[in-house]
Amino acid sequence: MIRAIMLGAGNRGLGTYGMYALKHPGDIQFIAVADPDEERRHYFKEQHKIDSSLAFSDAQEVLKIPKFADAMFICTQDKMHVDQVLKALRLGYHVFLEKPMAIKPKDILRIERQQKMYHRKMVVAHVLRYSPFFLTIKRLLEEGHIGDIIAVNHVENVGVIHHSHSYVRGNWRNSQLASPMILAKSCHDMDILAYLIDSKPLSVASFGELTHFKKETKANVPDYCLDGCPEQDHCPFYAPKVYLNAPDWMRFPVSNDLSDEAILEALKKGPYGRCVYRSDNDVVDHQSVTIQFEKGITVNFLMTSFTNEITRTIHIMGTKGELWGDMNDPIIRVKPFGQNELSIKVDQAEGGHGGGDEGVMKRFINALKYDWDTTKDVEIAVVGHMLAFASETSRLEHRIVDYQAFMEEHHGKR
Repeated sequence: MIRAIMLGAGNRGLGTYGMYALKHPGDIQFIAVADPDEERRHYFKEQHKIDSSLAFSDAQEVLKIPKFADAMFICTQDKMHVDQVLKALRLGYHVFLEKPMAIKPKDILRIERQQKMYHRKMVVAHVLRYSPFFLTIKRLLEEGHIGDIIAVNHVENVGVIHHSHSYVRGNWRNSQLASPMILAKSCHDMDILAYLIDSKPLSVASFGELTHFKKETKANVPDYCLDGCPEQDHCPFYAPKVYLNAPDWMRFPVSNDLSDEAILEALKKGPYGRCVYRSDNDVVDHQSVTIQFEKGITVNFLMTSFTNEITRTIHIMGTKGELWGDMNDPIIRVKPFGQNELSIKVDQAEGGHGGGDEGVMKRFINALKYDWDTTKDVEIAVVGHMLAFASETSRLEHRIVDYQAFMEEHHGKR
């Protein structure tokens, strides 16, 4: 039985990792929680039967107390991560860290150094890496079905409604409040590419803009949807239309009370009721990245919000054949040159992110139970994060970024 502390009882802490513990009480038990939202803190406390003395309004209160559990889950807002994880490591906790690890390159490298120095188990919540879909692709590559990787095309289809929810109205809408889109959303993808390719990055180039979700796109609309928008009948982003028909993971940030009445009340002047053309968002709504790796490998990555489906698609070209995959399709296609195409069925798994939510929890729990080394897990996560930072530097400064020089600039030689 692993005894754990939850910092941040939001969508991921409460609804994903907390729910896993309730479903698998023999694996992990949360014995303490910290969250400034009294209602969420109380709900988490009641769900996990936590003593009132171990329900804190401020994560810093927990971090002032000597170690009293095995592990700490850090699921707070992005900018809070670095201070909390460094303190947790020093106190002796093994750490499950929600992505992104931190919002500055130097802090990513500080976390990695301290994890190694203190020899703690750490898993970063790059859930896709632990999904059956990408684990299957990794196995097929290692088995040599398409030979050595030469080139990769990878697309993140964010989904336009998802983007409007999280990156126009939501907590990750503004790079000053949270982090750039390529880090907040696509560090998953940078991590997957680093994991699958397993080669040193050499250089990075990136382009992207906030093109659609801005004031110039629409004139004569109010700041809030419920203030009598003249386009409400045909606007796909009209807040009541979106949130009254949304799944719970989208309704939960709007209101702790998920009833239609409470949702409508919260939309009147709350952030999720804002017109998508009148918000304070500044993150891009599309971005492309080209990466050159050692061994002559090149990668093209596209993040676009302008899709109906929420999925990721990948096409890997090797010296002996090709591989295609779509996370919404249970079949991965492999075609060796001069041979018939193979269809490989991906194991179906419960939970979000194609089973990755369950997979990452199992990885962390097993690392503690069986004393698995997680150094490689963290190293790959660091490469993915640094690729995201290098991409944003390239986009903003209109230049190709030398990866090794970028690492040394932030005090991390590779």
